[in-house]
Amino acid sequence: MIIEVKVPSPGESITEVEIESWLVESGAYVEMDDELAEINSDKATLTVNAESGGVIELLAAEGDVVAVGQVIAKIDTEAAGGAEPAAKEEAPAKEEPSTQPETVTTGEEGYAKGHPSVSAEKLMKEKGLDPADVQGSGRGGRITKTDVVNHQPKAQPQAQPKAEPKPEPKPEGRPIPAMPTPGGGAERAATREKMSRLRQTISKRLVSVKNETAMLTTFNEVDLYEVMQMRKKYKEKFKETHGVGLGFMSFFTKAVTMALMEFPAVNGQIQGDEIVTFNYADVGIAVSTPRGLVVPVIRNAHLMSLAEIEQAVLHFALKARENKISIPEMEGGTFSITNGGVFGSMLSTPIINPPQAAILGMHNIVERPVAINGEVKIRPVMYVALSYDHRIIDGKEAVSFLFRVKERLEDPARMLLEV
Repeated sequence: MIIEVKVPSPGESITEVEIESWLVESGAYVEMDDELAEINSDKATLTVNAESGGVIELLAAEGDVVAVGQVIAKIDTEAAGGAEPAAKEEAPAKEEPSTQPETVTTGEEGYAKGHPSVSAEKLMKEKGLDPADVQGSGRGGRITKTDVVNHQPKAQPQAQPKAEPKPEPKPEGRPIPAMPTPGGGAERAATREKMSRLRQTISKRLVSVKNETAMLTTFNEVDLYEVMQMRKKYKEKFKETHGVGLGFMSFFTKAVTMALMEFPAVNGQIQGDEIVTFNYADVGIAVSTPRGLVVPVIRNAHLMSLAEIEQAVLHFALKARENKISIPEMEGGTFSITNGGVFGSMLSTPIINPPQAAILGMHNIVERPVAINGEVKIRPVMYVALSYDHRIIDGKEAVSFLFRVKERLEDPARMLLEV
């Protein structure tokens, strides 16, 4: 029986995707639910899985742009195993009796060991690597693309630069020194690779936001001393009770949702010639992945406790790590939060996530001198930034919103008491 492998639909309005990489080779035997390929859509990277076991035949190549529903491979479920190279027929040699135990090697391992996948072979050619130098970790010892990426070449002895001949001294003027040359025979190289569809879409959206919105950013600073004291005092009990750690994101999300209810324009959108505001807060939390930035949405965040917010953040963080966040989980947010502080950013102007009207940027926490009641004290301070669409949010609303977030973070008991 032949099973057709078709391109799944990543979501509404998406009609085509790009095959980023095949995870199997044509002629290989696959099991049910094995990952066959990674595909790039405009919004996310997804995997295509086998619906049944059998020998696979690939009908499209890496880099091809294919339509949703198109057949990209076929699986022969009646085949017993993967294709193997035909062995040359030789006259059977007379075997001598041996006292050594035999080492049994399966046909699959004997065929796959030391052989690169299609994507791995392509990358090895670019890097000038020999398959014999790369240790395979795939099925049967096959060399995968990850093996090539993680391969560490053996250190080569550095060649000593040849001594430059001493220039003849000139009778007049200052002698010109010889041009310095880098030691070790350093090679200059450049790599070129096609942008993924996700990266192309991110690029287009960022440019359109700058061109189509009246984006402005306002800043403030937050003294996080009280938040840190609360975390220090209750973090062990919090984790014991709720099963998750007490991080900063829950405090910021709670402060933001309370401020959004007070300043609905910040939670609004422009739709045609209308301004739409919401009586709920679906907050997008920007998550960085190896393939780019994704923004999963925490629904009804305004109704959640600190523990529920932390559980939601952990849920999406784990899914993002495995590239398993779905399109519906990233749609429909009313406001977004991004945290550049985890990468060491001190200050930035985050870009709005359309069609939303505003986004809050968090940054790193640095101990700074702060004047408190006429005394200078060292406090953990974070700079925060609110980028907003000036077409629907006035400067007064934006500044007041950010100040209200600051007030609640500097007195976190207010969030628990909801005052």
